[in-house]
Amino acid sequence: MIETIKIDKRVFAIIIRNGHHGEGIEFLTEENYSQQLAYMHHPSGKTIDAHVHNFEERNVVHTQEVLVIQKGILRVDFYLEDHTYVESHLLKSGDIILLAAGGHGFEVVEEVEMVEIKQGPYLGDRDKSRFRGADCAEIVIKD
Repeated sequence: MIETIKIDKRVFAIIIRNGHHGEGIEFLTEENYSQQLAYMHHPSGKTIDAHVHNFEERNVVHTQEVLVIQKGILRVDFYLEDHTYVESHLLKSGDIILLAAGGHGFEVVEEVEMVEIKQGPYLGDRDKSRFRGADCAEIVIKD
């Protein structure tokens, strides 16, 4: 299953749930996203043309990131740019999420192993603005 988290008509995240199955190539992001996400399913014997990626200058003004949950359960909390808490979702082993817009925070519900993928180079403190997240009593898990 693929879930699109929309807040105020904007895509904040796309989740590919563990167990999702489809055929061929399914691009989940718009062409203008700075991080592209696709689901692919090919039969045995299919060949993908050998290729190199051309050096093309791109102007990335907003970092988007992908998390691959390998083990455990992670709660992701979504925030508007003004730090207003909106909602939370649980990610479980095998789930993949693209964090595309807005703010986010996390709580490890069950010991987690995950991989993070995002654009570089890393700019240290210039890359993000930290703020105090929602209190436990405010958390609303949508699933």
